[in-house]
Amino acid sequence: MEAWFMDDSDSDPRLPHKKEPNEPVSPEELKELGVFYWKLNADIYETDPELQKIRDEQGYSYMDIITIQRDKLPNYEEKLKTFYEEHLHLDDEIRYILDGRAYFDVRDADDRWIRIALAKGDLITLPAGIYHRFTMDETNYTKAMRLFVGEPVWKAYNRPADEHEARKIYVSALRRVAETGSA
Repeated sequence: MEAWFMDDSDSDPRLPHKKEPNEPVSPEELKELGVFYWKLNADIYETDPELQKIRDEQGYSYMDIITIQRDKLPNYEEKLKTFYEEHLHLDDEIRYILDGRAYFDVRDADDRWIRIALAKGDLITLPAGIYHRFTMDETNYTKAMRLFVGEPVWKAYNRPADEHEARKIYVSALRRVAETGSA
């Protein structure tokens, strides 16, 4: 996993969009936004005790696997456009990259985009209420496990969605972090 503040270019979203010079974002800074990260061994995901421990501790009771690739995902280009629309969810979004690469972009407390590059073995959680979007990188391939607490909820709320309770709770948590200096 690598993260950085994005440039202002509106060119192909599958490009890295790093600023010149690069402005990296640490895992600790992501944690202050409520974004958590683990590095796991994706080759043993079916029997990985570390993954099972995380699932048990976090209550991730449901999972499925999605392959995002032009010849595997129906309406590939249309789905990518939908994924790239800035939105939030009322529940955490949990993704574990089993193969390939992809990007999640999240907004920081000052509304700047942070790009998070994920590769095989990266597990990430985005908190309910955070504005974000998803896209592929130039390889146009990723295989990911989607994890949920309870039954999956697929509903996305495109920005603006500040009226949702999940957004209000998230913004309040960001303010507390800013005031106390810790997540």
